[in-house]
Amino acid sequence: MLSLYVHIPFCRKRCSYCDFYLVAGTLRMEDFFEALRSETASRASLLKGETIGAIHFGGGTPSMASPSLLGSWLEQVASLGSFAPDIEIALEANPEDLTGGVAGELHSVGVNRLSLGVQSFSSEKLASLGRAHSPREAMAATRDAARMFDSVSLDLICGVPGENRDAWQGDLERAKASDAQHVSVYMLSLEPRTLLFRDVAAGRVRVPDDGDQAGFYMQALKELKASGYGHYEVSNFAMPGHHSRYNLASWKREPYIGYGPSAHSFFRTEEGELRTANEASLSRYLSAPQSAEGFREVLGERERFEEQVFLSLRINCGLAIEFLRKGNTLPNEMMKALGTMQERGWITLKNDVLYLTDDGFLFADLIAAELIP
Repeated sequence: MLSLYVHIPFCRKRCSYCDFYLVAGTLRMEDFFEALRSETASRASLLKGETIGAIHFGGGTPSMASPSLLGSWLEQVASLGSFAPDIEIALEANPEDLTGGVAGELHSVGVNRLSLGVQSFSSEKLASLGRAHSPREAMAATRDAARMFDSVSLDLICGVPGENRDAWQGDLERAKASDAQHVSVYMLSLEPRTLLFRDVAAGRVRVPDDGDQAGFYMQALKELKASGYGHYEVSNFAMPGHHSRYNLASWKREPYIGYGPSAHSFFRTEEGELRTANEASLSRYLSAPQSAEGFREVLGERERFEEQVFLSLRINCGLAIEFLRKGNTLPNEMMKALGTMQERGWITLKNDVLYLTDDGFLFADLIAAELIP
């Protein structure tokens, strides 16, 4: 089963915390989709004979694109590959974009899952993050979408400047009341190329410390799990049957093809396992979409091992101890590390499979690094 990702790089503006590749405005939107169709045609061999199980439109803000443009590209892909009967077609959207029947148009061209960039239901937090929608618009958009689409996910950010436990609790309560079947919880990270990073470094803005962030995360775990959301990945919670198929496939190292500037791909060929990435430049993409690739790597044994460890620990499927063994035994250093992690309450072992505990998810990357010789 194959998944597809499309990076639609247009946004109204860059938020202070965002370091994704994007361009402001929609001036070249139609040109972009023409280039996207050209890139897709040039890589048609990757779709031939494949069953496509999930398509994800990310960005940027994909909801700024005309549904007719999205639908035209989906028709092209359907002519090159085969859609699974239960294909997931997901699109990231901002609440303020879903007006005037746009949600219905998206549904009519095949989108069946929306991922809403709510971020917060608090006016103060939304202003701090530079978001354009209001709490009322966020709630209305989520509830309306839940009545129309098979699955609706919303994003929440914790750890913004000035946030405390009570404010975060309010976001969690509203998320649970929103009818969304999926919630993604992200701890605000300070990325070097962002305005927020510069403001914090200069002392103009203060953000909650790591201890506060850990508290927010554990608060989300408790509240969402108690309300029936299964915790299936470090940052993701879903009602039964509503996990993100695209994201889960990528975490399980299943093949996916990325289209658009800065999009990444992972697939297997006669060369071996490949990771590729398109150049992060809209102008170059528009001028030569057939040669958008700017990076290609054939993964060696060590890279495959590292990816398997890091990605397996992020999801609730766990990591088989057998995978870590050298021959028939675990290296002494690894046995000591596992023992220490168990003592700290970060991991559990069941039937020779290593799982992270709730506390362990806070240290997922650190734990993975300890298991890589």
